[in-house]
Amino acid sequence: MAFGSILEGPDPDKMKPVVAEAMPSLITLLKDHSPAVRDTVAWTIGRVCELLPEAAINPTFLVPLVEGLVVGLDDVPRVAANVAWAFSSLAEAAYDEAAQQADEPDTYCLSSVFSPIVEKLLATTGRADGNLNNLRSAAYEALMELIKNSPKDCYEVVKRTTEIILERLQTILQMESQVNSSSDRVQFNDLQSLLCATLQSVLKKVTGEDALQISDLIMQALLQMLHSSGNSGSTSQTSSGGVQEDAMLAISALIEKLGAHFVKYMGAFKPILIQSLNNSADYQVCFVAVNCVGDLCRGLGLQMREHVNDLMPILLKILGDDKVDRTVKPGVLSVFGDIALAIGPEFAVYLPIAVSTLEQASNVTAPKGDYDMIDYVNELRENCLEAYTGIVQGLKGENGSQSNVELLIPHAQKVVSFIEVVSADVERTDGVTCAACGLIGDLAMAFGAQAIPMSEKESITALLTAGRRSKNSKTKTLAVWATKELRKLKPAS
Repeated sequence: MAFGSILEGPDPDKMKPVVAEAMPSLITLLKDHSPAVRDTVAWTIGRVCELLPEAAINPTFLVPLVEGLVVGLDDVPRVAANVAWAFSSLAEAAYDEAAQQADEPDTYCLSSVFSPIVEKLLATTGRADGNLNNLRSAAYEALMELIKNSPKDCYEVVKRTTEIILERLQTILQMESQVNSSSDRVQFNDLQSLLCATLQSVLKKVTGEDALQISDLIMQALLQMLHSSGNSGSTSQTSSGGVQEDAMLAISALIEKLGAHFVKYMGAFKPILIQSLNNSADYQVCFVAVNCVGDLCRGLGLQMREHVNDLMPILLKILGDDKVDRTVKPGVLSVFGDIALAIGPEFAVYLPIAVSTLEQASNVTAPKGDYDMIDYVNELRENCLEAYTGIVQGLKGENGSQSNVELLIPHAQKVVSFIEVVSADVERTDGVTCAACGLIGDLAMAFGAQAIPMSEKESITALLTAGRRSKNSKTKTLAVWATKELRKLKPAS
């Protein structure tokens, strides 16, 4: 344990030869007769994988290390849980090393043993003593990390794992009638959440075509779960809000993968989405539901127009409800921009109420020294700026055809004044600067010569200068682009 504790702090280059020398002994100690020794060794190996990954993925040690860790998953729960964590760190280290050669590597050092590791972790999640020492949770988390950090040549295993997780989800839902006690309900809900989280992980790796093949079964299971958890009437001790949250996140992953094909599920899903948006008592469910609306906008595009009339009043109600946790509200503002991007110039009908709401939100300020409120205001402003950007782009329409962007002209001065307020704020985050630079560029493109007065304001120039000097590549790129867009306007004046 002392060895693992001192890995963080000293110069990594000086520690590498020490760790390399220790690796054979650590691997051997995985078989020590003492559970306490095996436990701390598994933890130490996890630290090595996390902090000095080159030693763990060294070809000299990799095979015996993996073999020792696989055997360790059969150990007592406290040891096996640390072994699972070690696999999480090992998978990330292997992928990061391969990703240095390509963003999405074709293969990596764990490819030859990927399938048996996955099979062993799946078996570990089903251990009868999996509820001890968070073993089941650790094994599922390790499985998620392996899937997330998998190269192209492991795709068939990923696809098969998706099917296995779906089968398990279907099986567990059939067992709900057997849940009798509060402790049973807690374990049942925890398992559902783990399966949803794992399903979300594998869905992000499979192709849209493969996801479409099993999407009916996935939605059937997730909708059943949402219906059941939403009507369980559970107490706070056995709250199923976490299950609803994880099921919604899995649906968001499916929306992202299916895109416009998800429209066939809207009839069954929209009532649950609306119920979740109205769930002010569980703000995390409401928060995820708001984000899901944004995912639907990006996935369905123009097909969202038949659903916006039902969703906009609820989103506005969330913003005006003092009982709703304030962390939910910035995301609602951003969703206005997502809706505008989805339905394009047809957003004109919602423009007055959307702009009025954004103007109110942009006036919120934070007392000096109140850092929680300063963070909240920054988040609020960043989402306001993103909403305005989406509205400008949406009203413009594609390639400038059927544009309704002129409807924004009466509000343009207030938008620019908001950007000036942002520019003067010494507490603004880089995210706010990035969003403001993007909006400046979009306003220049949308309004042309009418945006020239904006380009002459010192506060706007100062903001763009700060953006160009940012260490964040996205912020810098947007600031350079916005500056060029403003410069294009002047010769045309």
